[in-house]
Amino acid sequence: MRIWCCLCFGEEEDSKKGYKSMRDPILGNNGDESPDENSAFDWRNVFEGVNVAAVVSPQAGAAGDLGVPKNEEIDFDSNWLSSAVEVKNENYSGEKMLDVNLNLGLSGEASSSTVLKEDSDRDTCSKRPKVNSFSLDWDNHLLQEASYLCPMNEGGGDVSLSNLLGATDDEGKDSKLEDLDVRMDLTDDLLHMVFSFLDHIDLCRAASVCSQWRAASSHEDFWRYLNFENKQISSNQFEDMCRRYPNATTINLYGTPNIHPLAMKAVSSLRNLETLSLGRGQLGETFFQALTDCHVLRSLTINDATLGNGIQEIPISHDSLRLLQLVKCRVLRVSIRCPQLETLSLKRSSMPHAVLNCPLLHDLDIASCHKLSDAAIRSAATACPLLESLDMSNCSCVSDETLRDIAQTCGNLRVLDASYCPNISLESVRLVMLTVLKLHSCEGITSASMAAIAHSYMLEVLELDNCSLLTSVSLDLPRLQSIRLVHCRKFIDLNLHCGMLSSITVSNCPLLQRINIASSALKKLVLQKQESLTTIALQCPNLLEVDLTECESLTNSICEVFSDGGGCPVLKSLVLDNCESLTLVAFCSTSLVSLSLGGCRALISLALRCPYLEQVSLDGCDHLEVASFCPVGLRSLNLGICPKMNMLHIEASQMASLELKGCGVLSEASINCPLLTSFDASFCSQLKDDCLSATTSSCPLIESLVLMSCPSVGCDGLLSLQSLPYLTYLDLSYTFLVTLQPVYESCLQLKVLKLQACKYLTDTSLEPLYKENALPALCELDLSYGTLCQSAIEELLACCTHLSHVSLNGCINMHDLNWGFTGDKLSHIPIVSIPQGSSLGEQQLPNEQPKRLLENLNCVGCPNIKKVFIPMAQGFLLSSLNLSLSANLKEVDIACYNLCVLNLSNCCSLESLQLECPRLSSLFLQSCNIDEEAVEAAVSRCMMLETLDVRFCPKICPLNMMRLRVACPSLKRIFSSLVPS
Repeated sequence: MRIWCCLCFGEEEDSKKGYKSMRDPILGNNGDESPDENSAFDWRNVFEGVNVAAVVSPQAGAAGDLGVPKNEEIDFDSNWLSSAVEVKNENYSGEKMLDVNLNLGLSGEASSSTVLKEDSDRDTCSKRPKVNSFSLDWDNHLLQEASYLCPMNEGGGDVSLSNLLGATDDEGKDSKLEDLDVRMDLTDDLLHMVFSFLDHIDLCRAASVCSQWRAASSHEDFWRYLNFENKQISSNQFEDMCRRYPNATTINLYGTPNIHPLAMKAVSSLRNLETLSLGRGQLGETFFQALTDCHVLRSLTINDATLGNGIQEIPISHDSLRLLQLVKCRVLRVSIRCPQLETLSLKRSSMPHAVLNCPLLHDLDIASCHKLSDAAIRSAATACPLLESLDMSNCSCVSDETLRDIAQTCGNLRVLDASYCPNISLESVRLVMLTVLKLHSCEGITSASMAAIAHSYMLEVLELDNCSLLTSVSLDLPRLQSIRLVHCRKFIDLNLHCGMLSSITVSNCPLLQRINIASSALKKLVLQKQESLTTIALQCPNLLEVDLTECESLTNSICEVFSDGGGCPVLKSLVLDNCESLTLVAFCSTSLVSLSLGGCRALISLALRCPYLEQVSLDGCDHLEVASFCPVGLRSLNLGICPKMNMLHIEASQMASLELKGCGVLSEASINCPLLTSFDASFCSQLKDDCLSATTSSCPLIESLVLMSCPSVGCDGLLSLQSLPYLTYLDLSYTFLVTLQPVYESCLQLKVLKLQACKYLTDTSLEPLYKENALPALCELDLSYGTLCQSAIEELLACCTHLSHVSLNGCINMHDLNWGFTGDKLSHIPIVSIPQGSSLGEQQLPNEQPKRLLENLNCVGCPNIKKVFIPMAQGFLLSSLNLSLSANLKEVDIACYNLCVLNLSNCCSLESLQLECPRLSSLFLQSCNIDEEAVEAAVSRCMMLETLDVRFCPKICPLNMMRLRVACPSLKRIFSSLVPS
């Protein structure tokens, strides 16, 4: 028995007939078994990725090993495809031989008749319903799957279901087939609809599924477009394709070898051919003579080809042709007589003469036809009275006389591209119906040419890029929508009164000084890098965005243009970045939302009355002295980049954050922001008490107040803080405070108090904190770089037990940190009660409540600390302790149950280290002189230690890190020096 598996063509009636009919086309029309040496069509490009095993296995996979691996792809080389492949299986039914012919060429006769015959032989109960009655019997899902994967072909020699199911007699065969009566096939109509979305590659793959799909995929509806672009196809192979699909309508032969015979075969064989694409070769005169026999041809494209022998006239005559493209073709003379032709392109073709007889031609493209003379262009264009679009760009010989004749003859001309035509100036040219005019790099176009353009009252698009002699443009065109002026080196003045103008592109016009635009359609205007632009007048009621970045010559009068009454009533975004000539800027606008003045270094005064202004950028305005924001809709404002500002007025009902950090000369400030919650006036050295008092009274919701390095603020200003009931954060660092009594009286809800480098505070200034219970909510206190005495610090740490974060960095009066108090002194320390439900209450506490709530203690760079002793009872809640850079620290004895981080880096005098910290996870001993045995003993009692840093420790050998890991098995990371010290 023989099995014939064809990827995309029908089944044969019997094995003998199928063997001949499917083998003949691929071996030759006469059935000769020797392949044609000239038939070198490479099907690998067409059927790349098709799995031949999938073609064979659905029909024959269960019958026996056919010699083709199921998941292996077969490389289709031309020699392999030239002959039939026979796979023999001697184990199948004794003496029978199984031959498999994988015909992968598009060959053989149309298979619709054989498919119909096969369908008629099937049992009537298994016929597939139409689309409108499509249904599946899900109760027989397993049987349907079997029937779907192994379709039976009784007459064509396919492997039958009886072999697959093991039937040995006809009776058993019939019974098995009755059980598999219900098929899961898609209807032909639905399958046709699905396959209509597949390309040729996927169609060929689908053909390998089953006979139904193979028949459906070969339907001529899917093969009306035959694309052989850049394929190595022979004349015989192409002829076979034309015979198989005589109703093909579109053929692409671009890049195929020897295009002339293929093109001749296409126009002579395919009577329904409508679109033909050719190129990269030579077409003889006989081809153009044969075109008349292809009556339904509508489109002909020839690209990069030699017509005739290159030195003769080529006549092209066709009564039905609508589109003709001769692009980049080499021919001496072409004569075109096509009464129905509508679109003609001769772009980049080297022909000195062209004769046209195309009365219905609408679109003509002769761009870059450098050999066409002015007279030839005039003759060709004027021969087409219905012309609507003309592209003559790069035709350097075109003159105004030719344009005048075209304007008189072609009254419907709407699109004209005359770019790179240096000899035209449009003198006395009247193109009344023109809608698109492109004049790129036309050296003859000057300001006088605008008079001719003004007569084109229908003009919508105007492009004047690189018109080097153009100095001014003044147009009043009611329909103009887009204009381009790029790289016009002498351009000075732009005056446009065009109600429908919506796009303006002006760039790299270094001499442009004046712009006057009136348009009701313009919404966005971008005029970047116009260095000479000084004057702008706008009447644009719908303009929303303006970008004038790097217009260095703009004067202060620009403010009137963008304020109310200036012609832009709905303007929302204005960008004036790097406009370095602006000095006094004042805007009064009820529409402005965003304003950017970044890089305006000459700006000294700014006044904004823009109630809806939400964003303002003043980056680089470092000479700004006076600023008024009354009123604005800003939510945040940062003026710290304006170091010369001395007068500020703000009225912003929505502002929540104000930063004046760095305004060192600010002496007068009026701030009225009722929703302000964060105010940073760091380094405002001239800010006085009266200004602070006015601000606190008008901004009662302030929660965070930073007055760092504000030495002019005194007691009166601090007393005014009682107007801030929500104040929780206060920074008075680097001030000249002597007493903190105003703070105690005014800031009852204070949680964070920073007093860094307040060197004039007396030793008794902190006594109200722990003796009078002042600031009961205070939990964080920073006394770094202060001058408080040792006893005051000890009293604070011992008695102010509600503090959780304390910083004593750089305190020279800080000596030994000894919390091992005597019994008498310890009895005066109050017991701290921890509320139920708090995070601290969840800790595993000792029998007694802890004496302190301290969690973080920082004593960085305290030169006089020599000993640290913290017993368990005193530092139970301590989680972080930083003693780094304490050069004289020698002894550390800490027993803290909750301590997680201990930093002793750069404590170069450290000798003794005793730790009883069961939760310690990180220990930093970088650059310490402690020996290896002391570290080993210390970490041995820290059962949760994960990170240890002993880099640059001269007494610890990096090679002995294993000892530390043995002493503390929980260690995960040890940082040590690479080379022993």
